[in-house]
Amino acid sequence: MPPGEITRAETAERARLLSVDSYDVYLDLTGGGETFGSTSVLRFGCAEPGASSYADLIAENVRQITLNGSVLDPAAVCSGGRIALSDLAARNELRVVADCRYSSTGAGLHRAVDSADGKVYLYTNFEPADARRVFANFEQPDLKAEFAFHVTAPAHWTVLSNQPAPEPEPVTPAAPDGEPAAVWHFPPTPRISTYVTAIAAGEYHLVRESHATPGGQVIPLAVGCRASLAAHLDPGEIFQITRQGLDFYTALFQTPYPFAKYDQVFVPEFPGAMENPGCVTMSEQFLFRSRVTDTMYQVRAEVILHEMAHMWFGDLVTMRWWDDLWLNESFAECCAFLASAEATRFTGAWTTFCGGRKNWGYMQDQLPSAHPIAANAPTLTEASANFDGISYAKGAAVLKQLVAYVGRDAFFTGVRAYFAEHSFGNATLTDLLRALGRSSGRSLSDWSKTWLETAGPNTLRPEFETGPAGEFTWFAVLQEAPERHPVLRPHRIAIGLYNRVDGVPAPDGEPGALLRTRRIEVDVSGARTAVPDLAGAPQPDLILLNDDDLGYALIRFDPRSLATLASSIGAFADSLARTVCWSAVIDMVQQAELSLPAFTAMLCTGMGAEQSVSLLQTLHDVAAQAITRFADPQWVPRGKQQLASAAEGLLRAAAPGSDHQLAWAQLLGWTATTPGQLDLLAGLLDGSIVLPGLGMDTELRWALLQRLCAAGRASDAEIDAEAERDPTDAGRRHAAACRAAVPDAAHKAAAWALMAGSQDLGLETLAEVASAFAQPEHAHLLGPYADRYFEALPQVWAARDEGGPGSFRLAFGHLLFPYSLASPELLVRIDVFLSEAARSPDLTRVVTEGRDVVERALRSRALPDGP
Repeated sequence: MPPGEITRAETAERARLLSVDSYDVYLDLTGGGETFGSTSVLRFGCAEPGASSYADLIAENVRQITLNGSVLDPAAVCSGGRIALSDLAARNELRVVADCRYSSTGAGLHRAVDSADGKVYLYTNFEPADARRVFANFEQPDLKAEFAFHVTAPAHWTVLSNQPAPEPEPVTPAAPDGEPAAVWHFPPTPRISTYVTAIAAGEYHLVRESHATPGGQVIPLAVGCRASLAAHLDPGEIFQITRQGLDFYTALFQTPYPFAKYDQVFVPEFPGAMENPGCVTMSEQFLFRSRVTDTMYQVRAEVILHEMAHMWFGDLVTMRWWDDLWLNESFAECCAFLASAEATRFTGAWTTFCGGRKNWGYMQDQLPSAHPIAANAPTLTEASANFDGISYAKGAAVLKQLVAYVGRDAFFTGVRAYFAEHSFGNATLTDLLRALGRSSGRSLSDWSKTWLETAGPNTLRPEFETGPAGEFTWFAVLQEAPERHPVLRPHRIAIGLYNRVDGVPAPDGEPGALLRTRRIEVDVSGARTAVPDLAGAPQPDLILLNDDDLGYALIRFDPRSLATLASSIGAFADSLARTVCWSAVIDMVQQAELSLPAFTAMLCTGMGAEQSVSLLQTLHDVAAQAITRFADPQWVPRGKQQLASAAEGLLRAAAPGSDHQLAWAQLLGWTATTPGQLDLLAGLLDGSIVLPGLGMDTELRWALLQRLCAAGRASDAEIDAEAERDPTDAGRRHAAACRAAVPDAAHKAAAWALMAGSQDLGLETLAEVASAFAQPEHAHLLGPYADRYFEALPQVWAARDEGGPGSFRLAFGHLLFPYSLASPELLVRIDVFLSEAARSPDLTRVVTEGRDVVERALRSRALPDGP
């Protein structure tokens, strides 16, 4: 039976009734590859003796339940992922013995077998509510307790948890297969929530060090990964970022690191990272088997620092319910970029945020599912759907504004007080705002209502008239709000006037850089804000609202400014101004206000001058997504050919061995279209063409091969040969993706069967195969899969019942939505699907968001090609 919904009302009542002291959790990992033994002992109090409540457990088989010495019949008390508990005493002990199933999707206790050497790796991932797949518990953030894990596993394994690993004790008799076994008895944790408890077990390769903070605290450190990736672990770089982060945060928060150690384990088949205190887990995508640009090192540093910030904000002090999820994620996101900019070599982190993560927030904030940052989420399903760009990126941008509004010293003084008051407990947004109000002397209720409790972004546009000499006779800023969320907000922004200045070299090599010749700051409020200070100023080549990225607001351009961008976006001398402009252009494309052909032309004109490889690769990623989601399939070959032509020229001209050289090769690796472009890829692969400094390593080889497959220039024989060169899990994923890219009906059908029919397919494989399957230029082959998508979606939702931000079913719904088949008929098919049966909120949200993309794609295709 599928697990029941977890609701805010029920968990609030359970938190009122119960107080949890401790857990002892016994896991036996020696019984084979399907299930494991789980015994949990819960000790808890009840405020109303005689009352009833429930515990949570999703198990393959419940063997025994004992409450206060009385045996309960599992068949009578277990239903829908719950164990009914009645006639509770003032003090209680619940013991549950069960067999639980290993996961293949990263929810619960995930089990992976390395195809390179056959070694087994396990790790837990419980956010938001999957600890109940591993042991019986009270699954909600505000019933914190101490957890003592006791893990029986093969004696030669490494076993990690939130607390330092003890010496294992031999087990007699040995495991069922005769292999020597041992048990690790971990000491109890401090009081933490169920969703951040953690186990990692297997033949992990570990490197250990320690770090002394400036305050004198000594923190044991470890980084680990599977044995076959040990050569790619890069502990020096990872430890350096870790030390810099620990020093920065302990000084910023003036609070010692709150846990006993800091391990970071890179685990297989995991899409992201998780802030388990003392035992952080991260995706293996952050271990680089091949050369990558510095962008990926920056992303990895930001992920490390994001999870580290959670040790204080999220683990030490935890939200009471999941509708304050945004507080955890926004705070960690904001602090990660702050720490990157101020404590690491990635000093341009805020520019990267402007060009990347903030765009994610803008995009999410304009979908029909847009919600306030502080969203009302009465159920876990609704809360889980809000692990999105609003909770992460928009929230971080708005918190950055709040820091400026109350002052940095006052903000972090309030945060420190918040940590002190709620240490190892739970808190709400109200608690944080109260602490910040005290430290700053400001009431934040109006600010909260304006920025946290309303949805949607505002759009700012310049309005002006000019006189006979081209000077402004008057100037104003217009503010708009989306029809669904008609809220106008106050904004503090800068306005920059930019002109081409002769004699100053431009990054694009053309004479005359775009330089800011005037800057003013203004407070925007209401629908129209006059700016009298600009009256009399000459109209510049470009007017940039929200210069320096001071606010969270979309911006638009007057015709002359847009023409300047189209011809000269690469001429900006200032990287942040250029990034703000690219961000606005990206949003115009996504909102069907600028055509894809116009954007492609602008990208081909401007990207060669882009000095930031991070922004450059963001632009390439945006182009890839926009082409997949919005482009007319008949235009796609032409658009990709234009990008590939520019990429080839830039690749051949790039400095050998540079990050830019690799970025151009990667761009060519998904855009090559003409016979000559494809010949270049084939020559690089077989070695007949050599570009000095460009190493044809494993990941680049697979990327080029996939493009050749998509173009019909390679197929199974070439894929098999490459797979023999790379007999790893990553190689198997890449091979599956290459097969999905082959443009014939048989390969598409096989890929669909793999994605829609396999119960064991992992998220990483799904993501890679889906991307290769849904090539927009293959729309003629994808026609039958629109109906198959709507047939499969409810089945996948029922079969893959795990929740959370990285759930398989959410990824399936988004990645395989038939974007390339956008048409009025598809809109009708979507509406029928949504109306013909009651759908769960998260499924409805996925399809509704996809419908919105289809509408924008149709509008985009109707735009003129020019800007």
